[in-house]
Amino acid sequence: MGIIDSTNTEAKRRVQAGFQNQWLVASQQTAGRGRQDRQWLSPQGNIYTTALFREPAGLAVALRLPFACALAVSDVVREHAPAAEVRLKWPNDVRIDRKKVSGILLETGGTGSEFWIAAGIGVNVLAVPENVSQPATSLVELGMPPSMGLEAVFGSLRRAFSVRLQQAREGFAEIRETWLARAEGLGETYHIRAGDVAFDAVFEDLGADGAMVVRLPDGSRRSISAGEVEIRRS
Repeated sequence: MGIIDSTNTEAKRRVQAGFQNQWLVASQQTAGRGRQDRQWLSPQGNIYTTALFREPAGLAVALRLPFACALAVSDVVREHAPAAEVRLKWPNDVRIDRKKVSGILLETGGTGSEFWIAAGIGVNVLAVPENVSQPATSLVELGMPPSMGLEAVFGSLRRAFSVRLQQAREGFAEIRETWLARAEGLGETYHIRAGDVAFDAVFEDLGADGAMVVRLPDGSRRSISAGEVEIRRS
């Protein structure tokens, strides 16, 4: 596809025009987006792609996909940089030594049989974006031979995504179990911002609905839903 504003933006244009299930891939993005419309820098040498597809099961599967996508990217890291200890920071950051290796943005629309999902995934393969809000790394920095190339990594991502999507369609239990096994900071204290409220709590579990389950200093538990909080390690 060459250079484009954003593969997710292009996916939504194709939804309006009518589409078949497809992968959109760009060599570079000029207006890449992350969660909460944060800018996602997109230098050449990385993978910028969106899986666009209709999802008959609708929102139930869409709510599991942030975790499924993170697992798919972590599967790719484990395949191409096996020495790297890849961890998942709730809900879908894929990190090694607290450095992000990918960006994931899920967008949905439609109803019934026309419900669609655009699963945008960026993977730092050769290049590490500069001037980003948190430390970043790439597969090459993690030990992948540069000669491996983007095509091989993209093939791995498509296969891993297919497996994790099928798991998400079958339920959340297997996704949840594997995600917890790769979770970053489980049992550790986090500083959490929920709206205008900030507090410390221990990350204890991943709920059946994907919520982050934490224990507060008074011993009570609280569930934190995606999109409500900003989390940083205490």
